[in-house]
Amino acid sequence: MELPKWTVPSLQGAVAGAVALTIIGFNWGGWVTEGTASKMTQEASNSAVAAALTPHCLARSVADPASADIMADLDKAGIWQKRSIIEKAGWATPLGSEKPSSELAESCLLAILQDA
Repeated sequence: MELPKWTVPSLQGAVAGAVALTIIGFNWGGWVTEGTASKMTQEASNSAVAAALTPHCLARSVADPASADIMADLDKAGIWQKRSIIEKAGWATPLGSEKPSSELAESCLLAILQDA
C-alpha cells in the first residue's frame, strides 16, 4: 500500500509544530515541569509560614532576657551575620522544632530592623 504524497510533509509539519509549541510554551507561556512547580510551592509555603510566625519571633525577642546584648550584637554585625545571630538566639526556631528556620530568621530580622 502506498501512502499519499501529502503524508510526509504533513507529518513533518506536525512534528515541527509540536516542537515550536513546546519551546514557546516553556519559554514564554509559563509552563513548568512538576519539579519546578513543587519547588515553587515549597518556597511559597515557607514564605507563608515565616510571615505567620514573625509576630512570635518578635515576641520572643522582647521576652528574651539577653535581648539587649543580642540587639547590640546585631548593630555591630555585618549584613551577612545578622540572620545567624537571630538563629543562634533561638528567636527563629518555630514551636515544636529543634532547628531554626532561615526564612523566619530573615523575616524576623526585617521586622526588627523596621521597628528600630
